[in-house]
Amino acid sequence: MVDTKREIERKYELPEPPEAGGSGPQPRGRSLLPDLTKVPAVSAVTVRGVTELDAVYYDTSDLRLTTGALTLRRRTGGADEGWHLKFPVGDGVRDELRAPLSDTLPDELAALVRSRVRGADLAPVVRLRTSRDISLLVDEAGRTLAEVAVDTVRAERLPAGGGTADWTEVEVELADDGAPALLDAVAKVFRKAGVRPASAKSKLARALADTAPVENAPRGRRPGKPARETGRTPVTAGDHVLAYLREQADAIISYDPAVRRDLPDSVHQLRVATRRMRSAFRTYDKVLDRDATRPIGTELKWLAGELGVDRDQEVLAERLAERVDAHDATLLLGPVHARLRIWDAAGRTDARARTLGVLDSARYLRLLQSVEALLADPPLLTGRAEKKPGKVLPRAIIKDYERLAGRVEHALELVPGEERDLALHDARKAAKRARYAADAAQPALGKPAKRFSKRMKAVQTVLGDHQDSVVARDSLRDLAIQAHAAGESAFTWGLLYGEEEARAADRERELPQIWRESAKRKLRTALTG
Repeated sequence: MVDTKREIERKYELPEPPEAGGSGPQPRGRSLLPDLTKVPAVSAVTVRGVTELDAVYYDTSDLRLTTGALTLRRRTGGADEGWHLKFPVGDGVRDELRAPLSDTLPDELAALVRSRVRGADLAPVVRLRTSRDISLLVDEAGRTLAEVAVDTVRAERLPAGGGTADWTEVEVELADDGAPALLDAVAKVFRKAGVRPASAKSKLARALADTAPVENAPRGRRPGKPARETGRTPVTAGDHVLAYLREQADAIISYDPAVRRDLPDSVHQLRVATRRMRSAFRTYDKVLDRDATRPIGTELKWLAGELGVDRDQEVLAERLAERVDAHDATLLLGPVHARLRIWDAAGRTDARARTLGVLDSARYLRLLQSVEALLADPPLLTGRAEKKPGKVLPRAIIKDYERLAGRVEHALELVPGEERDLALHDARKAAKRARYAADAAQPALGKPAKRFSKRMKAVQTVLGDHQDSVVARDSLRDLAIQAHAAGESAFTWGLLYGEEEARAADRERELPQIWRESAKRKLRTALTG
């Protein structure tokens, strides 16, 4: 069983201790802290005493978790001993996922790092032994506002025989439901006392920096700092396309654990990154060798389709709930809300199980490894990939726009009905691809690409709402059939069906004007200036 705790904390450095006899760090504790009763709302400082902690941190040999700002450790000692996996949320904010102490990494946590590890071995990289002197900041009612820990740390590089480092730091962690302003007030008192913020964001980061052999550190980089792929400033068309693809690859890796944790909007964002990458392969096929990207594009299409089951259920359920809530109770005949909840729960359970099965599959892992290999050795085409982006990227965007134009014009020529619905759905997909093409080129082309993307989004939105209406009507018909079979009134479901039909007709009437707005300037002039 994995528990999650939101950590909101600040770290501070204390001066190095004077030389002392014996080995190991010398505990110093709270005596070096300023008077924290000067912090507004703090009535007293309650001493809790010293706790001994022993933590081993795990990572791959190339520090993939550390590079992604993730921390994985097995810790003994303290009230929360066990396995801990930390994900960054914001500056000074992390989610800590905790699993009970065991000899091996629990499966639940292993799954959450799989997208980053991708089959590589996880091994101990650092051991931290910490004497933690704990105090609590409490208010007049005796409620805990924050925990203050003075940590005297001994770091040891692993495997055994690596470097060591000692230091003392202070952690101030906000209590559950505490006000973040309290941390600002504590920081002010510390600043006046000469206690400065820690230079490292975590103990692991400092340990890696301070214990790495100097002779192994690359020139120009602080010893122990994990190597990151910085790349050079994008100059050519190929540079810009690859930078965009790396953004999508990073997004896929980052949203994978969020989907597993069932965080809001995570399935949508993972699917978007997947589709953006595939779209870039197709749009910029004069920059990247299509023969090399096609197999990965096929797998990305598979992944997006599988994720779509979960995402489509989420969108549809929200749409139908919104439509039901918009009506007066007098028009809700029968157990409408109850039937909608049952339908949604069944659909989401099936969709989530399918999504998790996909993320745990060997096929998905092979896809991640293929993307990593392609970006490590990109199949750039000589010629256009080496040219300036202003000459290559607009041409690809215009090609996508012309493809969209053909689909829109074809759809508008058809009479309303199933054939037109399908044609409008094809146009929607083309609009999304044109928009993604402009987004990829925006760092190179600037405002013209941004404006073009905005116009494509307007087209995509009206076509998307039309398609959502088509899908909603299918589900409303099923709900009406279920209600009728159960002896309930199907009136409300029929009412909603008619409203969705009218909404789709409205979108079809709006489309010609929105489409004309999308091309009110010549594209080549707009994109090249």
